[in-house]
Amino acid sequence: MPSILFITRGCAKNEVDTDRMRALLLGAGYDETDDPDKADIALINTCSFLVSATQESLDTTLELAQQEEGEGHALPIVMCGCVPSRYGAPLAEELPEVSAFVNADDEDGIVDVVDSVLGLERDVAPGVPQGVLRTVDGASAYVKISEGCDRFCAFCAIPYIRGRYHSRDAKEICEEVHSLMEGGVREVVLIGQDTGIWGSDFDEPRTLASLLRQVAEVVRPYGGWVRVLYLQPEGMTEELVSTIRDVPEVLPYIDIPIQHCSATVLERMGRKGSAEEFSDLFAHLRKEIPGMVLRTTAMAGFPGETDEEAQELLDFLQDEEFDYCSVFTYSPEEGTRAATMPDQVPDEVKLERTQRLIDLTEQLGFAAAERHVGERVRVIVDGIEDGPDGAEFIGHAWFQAPDSDGVVHIASGELSVGDIVTCDLVDSFTYDLVGEVVEGEEGVR
Repeated sequence: MPSILFITRGCAKNEVDTDRMRALLLGAGYDETDDPDKADIALINTCSFLVSATQESLDTTLELAQQEEGEGHALPIVMCGCVPSRYGAPLAEELPEVSAFVNADDEDGIVDVVDSVLGLERDVAPGVPQGVLRTVDGASAYVKISEGCDRFCAFCAIPYIRGRYHSRDAKEICEEVHSLMEGGVREVVLIGQDTGIWGSDFDEPRTLASLLRQVAEVVRPYGGWVRVLYLQPEGMTEELVSTIRDVPEVLPYIDIPIQHCSATVLERMGRKGSAEEFSDLFAHLRKEIPGMVLRTTAMAGFPGETDEEAQELLDFLQDEEFDYCSVFTYSPEEGTRAATMPDQVPDEVKLERTQRLIDLTEQLGFAAAERHVGERVRVIVDGIEDGPDGAEFIGHAWFQAPDSDGVVHIASGELSVGDIVTCDLVDSFTYDLVGEVVEGEEGVR
């Protein structure tokens, strides 16, 4: 069977989509390669959240096409995901290098698309291979619990790309989690555009807290962890707070992207909240879940943002001392309300405000990592890297989200990817920590 080169751009949700398509294609008999020269077809899963992400996806596509053309290798390219979903039919004329386009909603039909591009005819359609859900072979895996978004924030194109919000069925989610655990995964990270409202769109509404308890039951026999990301402030119900606090498998790691703290800026964004409301929420969470970790997201330079409002956000982040904070520069995205708003902030001002936020959040994040020195924790081993003194194991503790936060460096031991080991944290540098394996001991979490 032909070999496929898989390339993914964008967020963790795209990683999940690519892995789902990989599972379907491998289940249908295709092979995989990471060498373009050995590939018979390339599948590029694209991102279009920001102008820069769209451009990166297009550049990747064109570079691959030009490289293969220059080497005399006519490699068919299938473009999937957000770029086709956002820009639609005109892409076929603008990108003749691409053999087929697949919208995000149509990715379960990827086998038929690839068959057609390669001229492969089957006596019997492969369908969806039973039991083949994912191909993840690492210790952690993202699991999408919803698709789309109903918020229509003024700066965001996701609702236009991914459509309206819809939750995945709990049984389907739990079956995927079980499959991942059987395959050696030890942490599942539940993601979606707005995870806190999961289940609210069902005929018989459900809650995220109820889903977390179900997933916790699935991972419990494997000693696994459950982490949930992208919770909006309005989604932090008392039921959810108590579930995160009381269910051991659910990590006390809360990710709430506020974007800003100024009530006037948030109103222009089409969002709710204020500095006072957010402070009250975070104080309540810290009281109810002692020792919890808090991550957020901040945006600099939204249209109309004044110097005073920018300073208000900086002061708020300083006062709240988040463990982790991602900082973004506002980008005017085609088709969004914010792109046509008056009082666009000059690029040089946006960048200056962004850098101030980054400088502060790095300082706070480094200090938060250092506070964990002296703790004894469980660490999931994610891989092996070359360190200054030879090979070392790389893992993460409960307070470090995979691919987002720092890691734990373990210099010695006979370990394998997926092992959960107990470590004493003995040093820190930037967001990372150094761990020493403790034999025969159980970690706190």
